[in-house]
Amino acid sequence: MDSYLLLKTVHILSATVLFGTGLGTAFHMWMTHLSGNLDAIVVASRNTVRADWMFTTPAVVIQPLTGILMIREAGFDPWSDWIVVSTGLYLLAGACWLPVVWLQMRMHALAKAAQRAGTDLPPLYHRYVRIWFALGWPAFLGVLVVFHLMVSKAV
Repeated sequence: MDSYLLLKTVHILSATVLFGTGLGTAFHMWMTHLSGNLDAIVVASRNTVRADWMFTTPAVVIQPLTGILMIREAGFDPWSDWIVVSTGLYLLAGACWLPVVWLQMRMHALAKAAQRAGTDLPPLYHRYVRIWFALGWPAFLGVLVVFHLMVSKAV
């Protein structure tokens, strides 16, 4: 396998992990939140944070590295419209993802504290969930458009 195909394979696999883990954990966390089951929320939020560190974070690092190397290897113009727009959307997704990770850690801590105290989830938890949900949409839609741009190589 030549180096470009190896890079492309790693790039596609890391994109799959990034998108799949993001979508899967978001669905699981959202559905668990809607259940209102505090014990389940504690477990789901803990596992969502773990999945972000174990799967999403490495994929977030691998994506730009393999992308830059593929641009160089294939001789693409790094300032072509599809690369510039893809990069901008990737940065937008990252700008949404970083606070999402922080929110997930805080939501887990708040749920764990409520579980230990035998109380309901505090209003701050619910505020964080609304922000978390709102930040997920631009990241999700941005990544969908990036997938299209990577395949079509056109804006």
